[in-house]
Amino acid sequence: MRPGSDEEEWREDCAPRRVLELFSTKWTSMILHTLHALHQGTARTGVLERSLPGISKKMLTQTLKEMERSGLVSRHVHSTRPPAVEYRLTDLGNRFVEPVEMLYGWGRDNADALDALEPRTTSRR
Repeated sequence: MRPGSDEEEWREDCAPRRVLELFSTKWTSMILHTLHALHQGTARTGVLERSLPGISKKMLTQTLKEMERSGLVSRHVHSTRPPAVEYRLTDLGNRFVEPVEMLYGWGRDNADALDALEPRTTSRR
């Protein structure tokens, strides 16, 4: 908290905390980026899974459900055999992609500094 800042700015439901909640899993931003950058905002579940090396089917499903609850994506079931499920970025998801892309750009621009960091114990680097 900034010295002299209003306590109300940092209440539990403040905007910065709600934004950070959207990043509750590492996969949320990666799914947003993948939907936006690779699939023009719409992709079926299997396509997303193939586009995200390292994600399990279970984690993809859990993250997509959470993203749907958060309003970042919408789920559409097509009446085919078997049913095809696709996910689309919502208006909120499209607005949230902008800062995600900025963050990813910063990561690419500063890859050397990130590479110099000590690996975290949970990291697969």
